[in-house]
Amino acid sequence: MAWLSLKVRTDCQHAERLADALLDAGALAVSIEDADAGTVDEQPQFGEPGSISRPGWERSLVVALLKADTDVRQLLGQCAVLAGLEQLPAFSQEEVAEQDWVRLTQSQFEPIRVSERLWIVPSWHAAPDPRAIVLVLDPGLAFGTGSHPTTRLCLEWLERCVLPGMSVLDYGCGSGILAIAAARLGATQVVGVDIDPQAVGAAINNAEANGVDARFQDAARELSGQFDLVVANILANPLQVLAAAICAHLRPGGRLALSGILVEQVDELIAAYAPYLPLALADSCDGWVCLAGGKAS
Repeated sequence: MAWLSLKVRTDCQHAERLADALLDAGALAVSIEDADAGTVDEQPQFGEPGSISRPGWERSLVVALLKADTDVRQLLGQCAVLAGLEQLPAFSQEEVAEQDWVRLTQSQFEPIRVSERLWIVPSWHAAPDPRAIVLVLDPGLAFGTGSHPTTRLCLEWLERCVLPGMSVLDYGCGSGILAIAAARLGATQVVGVDIDPQAVGAAINNAEANGVDARFQDAARELSGQFDLVVANILANPLQVLAAAICAHLRPGGRLALSGILVEQVDELIAAYAPYLPLALADSCDGWVCLAGGKAS
């Protein structure tokens, strides 16, 4: 069975209402994209905490998946009125062949080799190296599948630093990938915290899928104790704001690693953590860095 893909150009004031109207009218799926994506006019939608970003794109593209026999012009005319548009917006349509969407999606995610002995493998793939330490992780709502340079930098740092029996805190755990890696590398007390309840739920499920003993909690709950290693892969602004809180959970003699930091942000992060411990560049990749340091005994 074939489908129709409808693409409608509009502005940010009408895009969401048009998308809702199309869904109510029977569209199987609708998304809103930047009409200028991939050009010099592309607009970033998300910044770091504390930065100002406008919701939506001034030049938006509403993309809808419709049944093959849909009268597109009639449907769009009705939905445009409901969205408050005074005239029919510019649109295009094309036929979409039937596909195995699950298989197509899965084919986009291949095993990721982090190091000689550490691999990240989606659940539908066999482990490429039976001798490797395998982290089973599927793409989902929580950030962190191992493909981003900051995640890779933290994984490499953990591989160098985790010793059997250590305690590890993953501050801003996302999918839980760093906490899971620490447990697979031999840490015996592993805790992850995140401000997003969905991330906490995803991390719990991922830990179960990997058969590791790790505890995850919402950052709103009080976190007690100090750890041998603390790793935080967030962004530069929250890392600065949370400096005192993060360092408070590092035991004397313990080691800290921070990532989610761009090369040009290194000096300000080092200055923010200077009252608690000295940081230095541990590694870098594609413009991102990992800073690391030890707390005095």
